[in-house]
Amino acid sequence: MNKEFFTMAGGIPVHVSDTQTGTKVLVLLHGYLETLAIWDDFTALLDKDIRVIRLDLPGHGLSGTNHDINTVDFSAQVVYETMLKCGASECVIAGHSMGGYTALAFAANYPKATCGLCLFHSTPNPDPEEKQDGRNREIALLREGKLTLAIAKGIPRMFAADNTVRFAAKIAEIKEVAEICEPEGVIACLEGMKARPDRNAFLSEFTKPLLFIFGEKDRYISKETAQGLAERYKQAQVLWLADSGHNGFIEEPIKVAEKVNEFMALCKKV
Repeated sequence: MNKEFFTMAGGIPVHVSDTQTGTKVLVLLHGYLETLAIWDDFTALLDKDIRVIRLDLPGHGLSGTNHDINTVDFSAQVVYETMLKCGASECVIAGHSMGGYTALAFAANYPKATCGLCLFHSTPNPDPEEKQDGRNREIALLREGKLTLAIAKGIPRMFAADNTVRFAAKIAEIKEVAEICEPEGVIACLEGMKARPDRNAFLSEFTKPLLFIFGEKDRYISKETAQGLAERYKQAQVLWLADSGHNGFIEEPIKVAEKVNEFMALCKKV
């Protein structure tokens, strides 16, 4: 039975969802301007022996926030402490976009707790200057009280351009849920993403199971960037989604769930 509750982790209140049963633990971390609810439909597609723990990351949803910056390392600490509060000591850590940056920090900082790493439309690369400039513009927008405008601009671009009509209802739902976020927390997350380190050296030495999931129509991660990562990390499994943008677990959920189920079977039982 799924349980939703609040706990304290990293000194902030954290909103958590835990299916509670299963022989393997999968922690799913949402992306920017999302909440744990983004995984609702996807979680239902996973094998019943997988215990799924989700949480609203700092600065998002119903969770609290650090003051001026939610670094990926702070967010990873919150995830780790939350996992322990759930009575789990190890997990396969998986993150979407911003959640992938936190998942990488978790794997780097808590190697004994990490049985595998899955990056949904996410990379180990730091922000290039152009991306940092974009985040600065978004911070300025939020400080002007225009969170709704940032949501309206950002959420549709997470889907492939030719999927926006088909997923219009889902896009509207994600927008509505995103509006519960406090601008101060979102700004702190943008600052954290700007400051995140390059994790390529870490990932080059990562020896546990690794899975990349990329959308060929992603408007945030170019196909060239994704192919470069696939070529660099020969040890990684890669799922290419021909009809997805940045949200493959929504745009092509069956394919993604099948791959994640297969990946979980490779990882150590926890």
